[in-house]
Amino acid sequence: MDITLKIEGMMCPHCEAAVKKALEALPTVSGAQVSHERGEAVVTLNADTSFDTLKNAVEALDYKVTGQA
Repeated sequence: MDITLKIEGMMCPHCEAAVKKALEALPTVSGAQVSHERGEAVVTLNADTSFDTLKNAVEALDYKVTGQA
């Protein structure tokens, strides 16, 4: 199952890498494709995960999750 998060504050590939690493550190995430240009992360889950869990992982890095697409 894929979930797309809308994220504000990413400005460069380094930002993408940080968000990808944080999301993929979650045990229920099997992968993440992150784009600062589109302001989003497409997260592939291998088990049910709450939106808040994903949001908290990203917002711990000082980016803002504005919703799901």
